[in-house]
Amino acid sequence: MNIEIAAQTTPNPNTLKFIVNQILLDNGTADFTNKAEASESPLAAKLFDLENVTGVFVGTNFVTVTKSENANWEQLSEPVINTLRATITAGGTLVTASSAHNTANSGAESEIETKIKQVLDQEIRPAVAMDGGDITFHSYNDGIVTLHLRGACSQCPSATMTLKMGVEARLKEVVPEVKEVVQI
Repeated sequence: MNIEIAAQTTPNPNTLKFIVNQILLDNGTADFTNKAEASESPLAAKLFDLENVTGVFVGTNFVTVTKSENANWEQLSEPVINTLRATITAGGTLVTASSAHNTANSGAESEIETKIKQVLDQEIRPAVAMDGGDITFHSYNDGIVTLHLRGACSQCPSATMTLKMGVEARLKEVVPEVKEVVQI
């Protein structure tokens, strides 16, 4: 199979999304914020071997790479694409199951939590994935929804605006009990 990779900008100027024409992760996402965490993923580990790579986020058919502030994409994007292509072509495990974050239900939850997760999974997460990131539910307590921002979203300059103007506003429409949305 010919592996095609397309680079796409994200709202975070230090992050590019690399879309691949094959499945990299069957379900969930995997977020690696440093080289030590990447030991669970041969793909992420190889990307962290590149100078100036500071974050790797793997989705179903894309990899979001974050660079250091002083690096530029003109010099880094080609090595990232070459590393992705070589690692995928070599075959084998790209991301171990233990490092993938799956949002499947983890036990009993309230009706409010169920509604929040439905809005996140059906509306918000697909939109955020288009920008190379992910937002996952952490908790709900006394009107406060706590979320994890991953990938391009985790260090994006517009993350606060996305949370407040987008996610919080939408959740308040659907779940009136929601008073505030905060990031972990």
